[in-house]
Amino acid sequence: MPASRTISRRRLAAVAALPLLAVVVTSCGYGSDADTKDDKAAPAAEGKALSADTVKIGYFPNLTHATALVGIQEGLFQKELGGTKVAPSTFNAGPSEIEALNAGSIDIGFIGPSPAINGYTQTKGKSLRIIGGSASGGVKLVVNPAKIKTLDDLKGKKIATPQLGNTQDVAFLNWIAEKGWKVDAQSGKGDVSVVRTDNKITPDAYKAGSIDGAWVPEPTASKLVSEGAKELLNESDLWPDKQFVITNIIVSQKFLGEHPDVVEAVLRGSVKTNEWINANEDQAKASANEALKTLSGKALPPEILDPAWKSIQIINDPLAATLQAEADHAVKAGLLEKPDLNGIYDLSLLNKVLKAAGQPEVADAGLGVK
Repeated sequence: MPASRTISRRRLAAVAALPLLAVVVTSCGYGSDADTKDDKAAPAAEGKALSADTVKIGYFPNLTHATALVGIQEGLFQKELGGTKVAPSTFNAGPSEIEALNAGSIDIGFIGPSPAINGYTQTKGKSLRIIGGSASGGVKLVVNPAKIKTLDDLKGKKIATPQLGNTQDVAFLNWIAEKGWKVDAQSGKGDVSVVRTDNKITPDAYKAGSIDGAWVPEPTASKLVSEGAKELLNESDLWPDKQFVITNIIVSQKFLGEHPDVVEAVLRGSVKTNEWINANEDQAKASANEALKTLSGKALPPEILDPAWKSIQIINDPLAATLQAEADHAVKAGLLEKPDLNGIYDLSLLNKVLKAAGQPEVADAGLGVK
């Protein structure tokens, strides 16, 4: 994996949320109703505990959080932690996970770029660090093929995004601006009507004809395609190397300072989980889907699961340069004051784990702890 990437000014970027906006994390979607506590019993902890008896890990019941889904389902995190028990919790929205991290209800979390930026800037850099990556991609523009055949046909149409100011919303606003079209960011009115719609509702809105398409994450995009929509654009195609961050691993600065051995063990579990996922696609996909069924009560059918899974890349690199680009485009859209992201990354433990595993180290794009 390349250690750094150069972001073109004309490339599309996804973006962070408004500072005061309660934003649904980018990966929320179809089949993601879950309680804040995981009802599934974690594998038994065996051996000697590290410096903490328990590590509380938060994540979402979504495919873009496959590292957490599979790593916990298969006991791969627990294996690295020995006698330190994994206590998993699931969340449906980024703000609630950030609140849990700030309150000490979780120690480590898998989360999208927008709430990570939001959580860091709102606390003036005192709450969290990004310590690793987990996933890239998994965002598509899908449309009604009877109404929209080319990208130029979007003008005058109604296109859904998950929420005002969320990652896909401003990614779409930025794409519109690149086309030379005008849309008021707050109201969504203009040359294209941007209709903010919860991902769980978007498929029904599409079937009812109240929207003509959607710029959405997986598996919502594949759900729409299964109901007759057509993929018109994959956001990955708009990025250098076809990669942009969709899921990061964050940690409470307090927990990182007090229990670096536990954090390192979790990162070893993450790296080994990602290696297993990429080497065993069918088994990993089935494991993730079983975890989704346990957490949300809904397994994804093959016509949704298969294409959604293929569009997501499971990685260790947090793609730091793309996070900066996302923040820059949030500012450009007028939805975020220019944030100071210096120190948001601490990749030292991840690079230690990667080096020990014989894998390339990753870069922080100049945004690491000095």
